[in-house]
Amino acid sequence: MINNKQEFSFKFGDKEITIETGRLAKQADGAVLVTSGGTQVLVTACSAREVNDSQDFFPLMVDYKEKFFAGGKFLGGFFKREGRPGNHEILLMRIIDRPLRPLFPEGYMFETIIMAQVLSYDEEHDPEILAGLGASAALAISDIPFNGPLGFCRVGKINNEFVLNPSHEEIKKSEMEIMVAASDKAVLMVEGEAKEVSEEDMLGAINFAHDSIKIFCAKLNDMVKKVGKTKRAFESAAPNKKLIEQVEKDFIKEARACLAINPKLERQEASRQLQLTIKEALALAPEKFGLTEDSSFSKEARKATEELLYKIMRADIINDDKRIGGRKLDEIRPIETEVNLLKKVHGSSLFTRGETQVLAAVTIGGKDGEQMSDRLSGIFYDKFYLHYTFAPYSVGEARGYRGVGRREVGHGNLAERALKVMLPTELEFPYTVRLACEVTESNGSSSMGSVCSGSMAMMDAGIPLYRPVAGIAMGLIKEGDKFKILSDILGDEDALGDMDFKLAGTEKGITAIQIDIKITGLDNAIMKKALSQAKTGRLHILKEMAKTISSTRGQFKAGVPTIVMTKIDKDRIGALIGPGGKNIKGLQEKYSVTIDISEEGDVKILSADSDINEKVKNLINMQINGPAIGSDYQATVQTIKEYGAFVEIADGVSGLVHISEITDARVNDANEYLAEGDVVTVRVLDIDRFGKIKLSIKAVKPMEKK
Repeated sequence: MINNKQEFSFKFGDKEITIETGRLAKQADGAVLVTSGGTQVLVTACSAREVNDSQDFFPLMVDYKEKFFAGGKFLGGFFKREGRPGNHEILLMRIIDRPLRPLFPEGYMFETIIMAQVLSYDEEHDPEILAGLGASAALAISDIPFNGPLGFCRVGKINNEFVLNPSHEEIKKSEMEIMVAASDKAVLMVEGEAKEVSEEDMLGAINFAHDSIKIFCAKLNDMVKKVGKTKRAFESAAPNKKLIEQVEKDFIKEARACLAINPKLERQEASRQLQLTIKEALALAPEKFGLTEDSSFSKEARKATEELLYKIMRADIINDDKRIGGRKLDEIRPIETEVNLLKKVHGSSLFTRGETQVLAAVTIGGKDGEQMSDRLSGIFYDKFYLHYTFAPYSVGEARGYRGVGRREVGHGNLAERALKVMLPTELEFPYTVRLACEVTESNGSSSMGSVCSGSMAMMDAGIPLYRPVAGIAMGLIKEGDKFKILSDILGDEDALGDMDFKLAGTEKGITAIQIDIKITGLDNAIMKKALSQAKTGRLHILKEMAKTISSTRGQFKAGVPTIVMTKIDKDRIGALIGPGGKNIKGLQEKYSVTIDISEEGDVKILSADSDINEKVKNLINMQINGPAIGSDYQATVQTIKEYGAFVEIADGVSGLVHISEITDARVNDANEYLAEGDVVTVRVLDIDRFGKIKLSIKAVKPMEKK
């Protein structure tokens, strides 16, 4: 039999999900087709059989691709084939990748690729959740060593009730939207946004998600029993125990001296010198350290140094509450802030916390600045977006910048989520906002630094945020039943710790969260403690920010484009646009403004000159609604006829001054009083049912002969 299709179905919330294997992609190490409603996602897992000798990390890659044929759609733009992944695809790749990593065995260094492709799509069933479940299932039934299973779900809160895997329409009404990944024992990853929810509500949502995921894990375990392969044997690349024990015995004093150094670059240099010292010791007496003459002493020294610093740093925190540089567990590094440092930028700020620094710049504009994204679920236009840039110089590296990476996309999205909920509605603030966050120095949580700097820059720009937003990164050291939570972690504490917990919010509640667990999970007690300690840190940072700017400036700076709005009847939109767009293009070119018209007749006029905006607004009202009877207007004479003169009182708005309305005396020839191009004051006498305007000069002031 060529195909050996087997299906496993279960209920996940209110949706039926089927996982199929044995029919598609049979040469992959593991492959499943996950179906819910009309949405189907093919997920494959493949792992190499050999390790690259120069490699010292686990090369796991997750790819997620939305095929437009899945929804019966063509890709927009010139290129009709799916190419580089969009930001939404990259974000899901990261969400799936992060909880998978800690479930691979220690020392597993074989290149592993997870690929998820959306092959069929309907709007009611989310392919992102199916991709996560499929990744877990493909690994679980494969022969790839993996300590799963784990599950994924999305949680919302609507009408004070948690909702599992809400639809797109339900998310719009929800107080929060978080994605959770967990094993049957503990939570592994959380990411999402919220509308200033409490720590208690966030913990409740995470627990609700975990309870649902446990059901999936049980179903997947049943599937593994029936179709799962025997896990392959592999040679672990875990550090040599004898080497580590001897290095710790011989160099513990030097390692402690490294960790006592607070400045990052000085500590890194001390660590490099320690590594060189250890390398020399290994070369002099390899047998003493469990090595041979053929060993790569550089590679072994690097691994030994990292392991030694890892063990000492963790032991000092667990046993003595002693962090790198001597900082207390809940101590926030010194903070310095300033705003309005970039002279021609619409709004700017500089946020420095310890050795992490972010420069934020705001650009304010109209519809032309909106960010369009073409997705399987539709075309979207973002009126607020954040671009996060992490240049190599920010960590002292001598290499070129080669464009935005996945990490930058993820960090920028987290900061954007944290801030966007504090923006006013489009009716209150009809502008497009671009926020650029440039990391100029980094040693721990530049994404949360971007939240702080971005919040201050937007207030400096005059954007009416409801409340300022701050962010903080928390860490964890856990040994057995003992654990310690660290506030405002350094880069080394992130690398050597067990958790990277980022949380942003206002004084009222949480607006964004991201939790990455590097061990096999997080229990409720740790989560509760981390949330509480993060709140204290966040409130402290908000107070430090308030010393520089605590509320939005009352108005935009000079030169910033402003918008005025007016409304016209929907059936008059065509009249404003004009034949082939002639009228609206003419207005935009003549007055150097941008005019946007919605399908409902809302008209936005944007320029850097508020007087011009008002002039154009009045002109549009004149063109659409006509002048007011009895009102006086300045008019330009266009043509002169034997029966009077046609004059223009506004662009596209003209009327007739009859020869009898020029002066009180009888007029035989209008040319005796008027010439083309003359500017005169006229009064509106009447507008007939055909829209013809009757004007008078003499009603204002009778003309005299030239």
